[in-house]
Amino acid sequence: MNALARLWAAGWTVRIALLVVVGVFVIAVTGPALAPYDPLGQDTARALQDPSLQHLFGTDYLGRDVLSRLLAGAPASLLSALAAALIGLVIGAVPGALSAFAPKIGEWLSLRVVDALLSLPFILFAIVFAALLGNGLIQATLAIGILIAPSFFRIARAATLRVRDSQYVEAATFLGGSAWWVLRRHVWRQVAPNLMVASVSALGGALLAVASLTFLGIGVQPPAPTWGGMLSSDLGYLSQRPLGPVAPALAIIITVGALNLLADAARDVLGADAVVARVRRKEAAHV
Repeated sequence: MNALARLWAAGWTVRIALLVVVGVFVIAVTGPALAPYDPLGQDTARALQDPSLQHLFGTDYLGRDVLSRLLAGAPASLLSALAAALIGLVIGAVPGALSAFAPKIGEWLSLRVVDALLSLPFILFAIVFAALLGNGLIQATLAIGILIAPSFFRIARAATLRVRDSQYVEAATFLGGSAWWVLRRHVWRQVAPNLMVASVSALGGALLAVASLTFLGIGVQPPAPTWGGMLSSDLGYLSQRPLGPVAPALAIIITVGALNLLADAARDVLGADAVVARVRRKEAAHV
């Protein structure tokens, strides 16, 4: 069975999480087209209405349809989280794997850079980054990707160190293979399962980070809808509409929860330990 089939067979909770994640990312691509109203259209006469058949999630303080804004805000929230995770994967995993073959001084320097990034306060770094390069979604996404990268670095490095001293890797090195060639030919297949699990887990963290920054007004500026921005604006009208923040909060919670559940299942099914266990079971079956 392929990876997706093994995940599907992991249990009904994982199936629900997988369907939720697929549905959410379909909405991220098609959300604006599915919006029943103009997400930027204002109608102050209908401001702060409760849920009804006409407005399933009610309206906000400017009379805008909440459901339409949730759908229209999905691309900015979800695709930027995906981009941040990919940025972290690229700038973290490749140097992390290469550091296992670097000279001692290069290894020491790379680890110190990673330690410095890990020590940075996340929100402060993102605010400074936005102040230096401009307050935009691209800048916020890049800042999140840089702060996610150290976790990929450590995972890739640890997985590479486990196979670096294998006989086939040593033989390839002695025969003149470069570190990049050895990684591409022999090591990546061992590292890939760990990085796959880390990527799913990083998506949840990146989505929370994007929501946190847009909640503070960093990234996408009003009136453009984002889940974090909607949550922030609704908190100012709790006395008139107490259930206002529920819709964007549930969107964030359900999506992050599904991603975390999927990451746990992927670790059990696709992680390095699971791969080793399957290989041993196959070997025992042939004995």
